[in-house]
Amino acid sequence: MSTESVAIDPQLLKDRIAAALGERARGISLALGEITVTVDAASYLAAMQVLRDAPDCRFEQLIDLCGVDYFSYGNEAWQGRPRFCVVSHLLSVSLNQRVRVKVFCPDDGLPVVPSVYALWNSANWFEREAFDLYGIVFEGHPDLRRILTDYGFIGHPFRKDFPLTGHVEMRYDAQMQRVVYQPVTIEQREITPRIVREDNYGGLH
Repeated sequence: MSTESVAIDPQLLKDRIAAALGERARGISLALGEITVTVDAASYLAAMQVLRDAPDCRFEQLIDLCGVDYFSYGNEAWQGRPRFCVVSHLLSVSLNQRVRVKVFCPDDGLPVVPSVYALWNSANWFEREAFDLYGIVFEGHPDLRRILTDYGFIGHPFRKDFPLTGHVEMRYDAQMQRVVYQPVTIEQREITPRIVREDNYGGLH
């Protein structure tokens, strides 16, 4: 007989998560068989610990964590709502179930949420990446510093208002014999593809 866990019915899992989190959950949705839990920043750390430790949850692994910038969102106006969000994906190996957790940073000017490093040490590099690319600060992280961009990099490149060419560029200066930073020299321009129409193109008549 197979010892593999059978995946739980998504609606039942949603109900169990709702019961475990109680008022810590701001909202729980089920779409396309996937459960998304939204929590406030003040309840984030406590909610994540419940999801890890509650008998019906037991999400032992943090398999992904990333930042999201809702500066603009499709055709839907995003004004009046928090701009920056942290999205985590949790996996329970023992119960064969998954959940997505979203927490919005209450302050757009200085987006801060608690670190979950103490719960899952796999959050270490994930949180550093979100800090580097989005400027989201994870309070309590033991080593929050850039992980992908250079130490002298200005700004956070995944923010939607960050220019595609960046703010500065670097080059090697032969006279100074070192790498130097300077303002970007690339001219911002919009490239429109040229359309060529020829008679009998592709052998069509």
